[in-house]
Amino acid sequence: MADPEVRRVVVGSLTLSAAVGVFGVSFGVASVGAGASVAQTMALSLFVFTGASQFSAMSVVGAGGAVATAYAGAALLAVRNLVYGVAMSGPIREMGGGRWRRALAAHFVIDETTGLALAERDPRLRRIAFRTTAIALFLLWNGGTALGAVVGGAIDPRAWGLDVAFPAAFVAMLPPHVRTRAGRRAATIGALVCVVAIPLVPVGVPVLLAAAAIVVGLRP
Repeated sequence: MADPEVRRVVVGSLTLSAAVGVFGVSFGVASVGAGASVAQTMALSLFVFTGASQFSAMSVVGAGGAVATAYAGAALLAVRNLVYGVAMSGPIREMGGGRWRRALAAHFVIDETTGLALAERDPRLRRIAFRTTAIALFLLWNGGTALGAVVGGAIDPRAWGLDVAFPAAFVAMLPPHVRTRAGRRAATIGALVCVVAIPLVPVGVPVLLAAAAIVVGLRP
C-alpha cells in the first residue's frame, strides 16, 4: 500500500469500522437483554444492518411494545437510507457490475459507508472507501453482535463505555465533510433542524428530518 492516499482511506475506513464493531457488542447485549435469542439478534445484524433501526426495534420490544410498533419505528429511522441511496446511486454505478451486484452493494449503503465514500472526490478512492468500509464494517458489526449476544448480561455497556462508540463514529465522519462549504452548510442545517425538532416530535423523527440536509450538501 505505497500510495499514501490509498493508505489514508483504508486506515480511516478500518478505524471507523472497528469503532462501530465495538458498538455491535453493545447491541448484542441489549438485544438478548430485551428477550431476543442469539439467532434473532444475529439475524437483525445480518439482514437489517443498520444500527439505529436495530436499537430502536429492540428498545421497543424490551419495553413491552408490540412487534408492529417496533417495526414502524425502525422503518421510520431507516427511511434516511433512501436519501443515502440517492446520493450513492452515481458512485455505485461507477463501480461497475450488473444489476445483482448493484443490488448487493445497496445493502451496504448506510451512514458510515456513505459518509466516507462521498468524502472522496477521486472515483478510485471513493470505490476503495466504500468497499473497504462495507466489508470491514459488516464483518466487525456482526462479529461484535455475536460476541455481545453470547456473553449476554455479563457485560454492562455503560461500564465498558460501549454506549459512546456509535456517537463517536458519527463524529469521526464529520471532518472530511466540513472542510467544504457545502459540507458545512449541510452540517449546520442538519444540526439546527434536529435541535428545533427534538421537543416537538417523537424520538427518532428529528434524526430523520435532519437527514434531509444531505440534499443541501450535494449542491456545489
